[in-house]
Amino acid sequence: MENLTGPDEAEEAQAELLRRIATGDIQAMATFYDQTATPLFSVAVRILGDPSEAEEVIQDVFMQIWEKAGVFDPLLGSVFHWAISIARHRSIDRLRSRQRRTRLIEELNNNTGASNPLVSEGERRALNTDEVAGIHSAVSRLPAEQRVAIEMAFFEGKTHHEIAEVLKEPLGTIKARIRRGMLRLRDGLQAYV
Repeated sequence: MENLTGPDEAEEAQAELLRRIATGDIQAMATFYDQTATPLFSVAVRILGDPSEAEEVIQDVFMQIWEKAGVFDPLLGSVFHWAISIARHRSIDRLRSRQRRTRLIEELNNNTGASNPLVSEGERRALNTDEVAGIHSAVSRLPAEQRVAIEMAFFEGKTHHEIAEVLKEPLGTIKARIRRGMLRLRDGLQAYV
């Protein structure tokens, strides 16, 4: 009799890898990575349109798989589809974060007047020492909860949902903190635009 591995056997093998990953088995993670990295990367590139950003997302995806392997429920679907879902959601979150940053820059440019944009098309001007010190000073004067939320959103690239999860705060609270902080920063940085 021929020994063929069917879809059920392949799924059971991946489910076993996930159970081992949940116990901290690095070899199981390496095997799972080898089996799934290419299709997960393809999903991320298709959504983001940028291979380097997709690489960063896939790092996050595998970190999440490592951390969340124990909560996977095989009754809700296959391991592979679970991993694809994580890659898809992370890629969409990254895309939305990129779009938010672009909108923020455009909004700041529009608010400061077209004659003196913060970011010109095609080039960015270097900040001098006084300007960098002014920015650091304006950020440090923000209330701690606003500063932390803004740093997570704009320097770490986290979505509002991720920030709310990390800080264990309601989503509306996080959005309001970021908005109020950005308004304070805009007012504090008027001398530099």
